[in-house]
Amino acid sequence: MTNKFIYAYFLIINVIAYFSYGIDKRRAVKNRYRISEAYLLSLSLLGGFVGSSLGMKHFHHKTKKIYFKLVIILSILIYSALFYLINGR
Repeated sequence: MTNKFIYAYFLIINVIAYFSYGIDKRRAVKNRYRISEAYLLSLSLLGGFVGSSLGMKHFHHKTKKIYFKLVIILSILIYSALFYLINGR
């Protein structure tokens, strides 16, 4: 049951991250109120690094900001280490 919760969490956070990049890109084009960079970055740190990566690539959004890429890489390293520690060697 715990694994189902974890999988559901990662699916949801990644879908939210992906669509957040799309929404922010649309708002940027229309000069409307934007989603904060802190929110977008925190989605990656909360496990939405796949959705963030795909959103950046698909919507061509935040791709020139190096710290977005660095946070995604950091998130991948953190979650890889956690997965390794939880599931043993």
